[in-house]
Amino acid sequence: MALITLQDAQLAFGHVALLDHTDFALEAQERVGLIGRNGTGKSSLLKILAALEKPDDGTLQTQTGLRVAYVPQEPILDLQSTVFEAASVGLADARAARDLYLSGADGLDLDALQNRIEALDAWNWEQRVEETLHRLHLEGEVIVGQLSGGNKKRVALAQALVSRPDVLLLDEPTNHLDLDSITWLEDLLLEYKGSVVTISHDRAFLDRVVTRMVELDRGRLLSYPGNFAQYQVLKEEQAAQEAVINARADKLLAQEEVWIRKGVEARRTRAQGRITRLERLREQRAQRRDAVGSVKLEVASGSTSGKIVAELEKISKAFPTANGGQRTVIRDFTATILRGDKIGLIGPNGAGKTTLLKIILGELAADSGTVRQGSKQSVAYFDQMRDQIDLDATLEDFISPGSEWIEIGNKRTHVKSYLSDFLFSPARANAPVRTLSGGERNRLLLARLFARPANVLVLDEPTNDLDIDTLELLEDLLQQYEGTVFLVSHDRRFLDNVVTSTLVAEGDGRWREYVGDVQDWLTQSARAAELQRASAPAQVPEAAPAPSTAVTGASPAPAKRKLSYKEQREFDALPQRMKALEAEQAQIDAALNGGALFATDPTRAAQLGARHADIETEWLQSMERWEALGGS
Repeated sequence: MALITLQDAQLAFGHVALLDHTDFALEAQERVGLIGRNGTGKSSLLKILAALEKPDDGTLQTQTGLRVAYVPQEPILDLQSTVFEAASVGLADARAARDLYLSGADGLDLDALQNRIEALDAWNWEQRVEETLHRLHLEGEVIVGQLSGGNKKRVALAQALVSRPDVLLLDEPTNHLDLDSITWLEDLLLEYKGSVVTISHDRAFLDRVVTRMVELDRGRLLSYPGNFAQYQVLKEEQAAQEAVINARADKLLAQEEVWIRKGVEARRTRAQGRITRLERLREQRAQRRDAVGSVKLEVASGSTSGKIVAELEKISKAFPTANGGQRTVIRDFTATILRGDKIGLIGPNGAGKTTLLKIILGELAADSGTVRQGSKQSVAYFDQMRDQIDLDATLEDFISPGSEWIEIGNKRTHVKSYLSDFLFSPARANAPVRTLSGGERNRLLLARLFARPANVLVLDEPTNDLDIDTLELLEDLLQQYEGTVFLVSHDRRFLDNVVTSTLVAEGDGRWREYVGDVQDWLTQSARAAELQRASAPAQVPEAAPAPSTAVTGASPAPAKRKLSYKEQREFDALPQRMKALEAEQAQIDAALNGGALFATDPTRAAQLGARHADIETEWLQSMERWEALGGS
């Protein structure tokens, strides 16, 4: 039996039906990924499942005693409270029941109250909060207002998890989380014993976590078994089938329209059934909701900048701390940024990504080292916190204040037409910005960003709230963009598809540049760490002085053992073996690059991914064997 069942649900805002006679059922231990275009009603659906809102029509049924926890996109927390107090809000019922019992007030039904306390496990609520905070790596005495956005998200998760819910409803849980925190959240959900419904546009997150994809499309919920990669394959097949069906229906309707204009007068009585069918075809065509168009992205690169964008030599930057000390966020960093580079900045929240960007662009001076700026640079920014948005301005004035026209390159476009390229209808051009959803505001920011010519783009978390179709179009645009791109994002798939190199914060102010995307960085850093660990035991005897046998009485170190014929052959073959493994791994990287294989042949892609991991293990084993046989 389903834990939550939604039947024949209807919800509309204005003339647009967000839910159009929609059905949904959540089974035990399911992890559902809910996706769809911005503004289609995903958050509203999640609130209906949490019983926080009601549909215009339809029924919501939940199992008796089902515990449901909802974590909103933007956590609502008391900034003055401690983390422990904020997390305890999730156990308000348990706390109230135990406090009432301990108060000893007259007229209490102590037996009933005791049963309620035991059902809620209220005697040990403090221990439950402490265990949850420890699991989420949170310190209970810290003030919530002092936390980063990512840690506030953890506190909101703690509020939900302390109640031990059967169903966890998450709205964009990866927003504001860094890569380490996203990996931590994935592990948490994979271990979670209950059911999960999560709204997310993080494709790598959906691929790893969910067991079923559900798409909200034109008021309908469409279900696809498996993760996001499997959804892409099934969705493409369904879209092709739907196009064929609609084309046949349109052709039949056109034929019947021709017949009704030419032949109905001669056979009025006999044709009545055909006329009735024509009316039905017209009604079906009118009721059909065609797929929403795609965003049309275009950006002018402006004048060409100099070949060098920035040249940094041993720069350092530190900021004073509350206790009077210094916190170094950049230490002895050297790099050269060239025109056309697409660079991803990766690091935990607070690592100094924005500081490094400002130094590269000449907006902030380094404490030491030299920075040489390139020439003819025009920079356009995408602001993560949306400080640039005037909520009271109309969409038209926000994009092009004081003018009805926008010039992109040599092309002149009316502002209403330009807004329609970003899926804002002309009727909404004069609506205030505050009426837009979070994803629509991000799309509006992109529209304003691309309306200005620039040869350097700085995108700070552009993927938050954007739907997957817009993300993929933005990826294509940035791949074709001829200027320089600096991209701060925690969306691994987006980074993989855009950047040509990464600047990674490795702790203690140390930054390192890696050629390639996120997967290249992970592979290179993991291999370097393994080699360091593998070589560490061999280096210890060399670094330590040989003990004196006259003093210790110990025997001298044994001479190096001579290899047998079989071992010598194995030793000679190992370097070629490792080289072959590296070549095979490079071929797999090329095959999996871009993710196209996951859409066309997910089984083959999964096999290659597993083989990639096996190669890494075999290579390390070969290296260790080579060292054991006397390699150095």
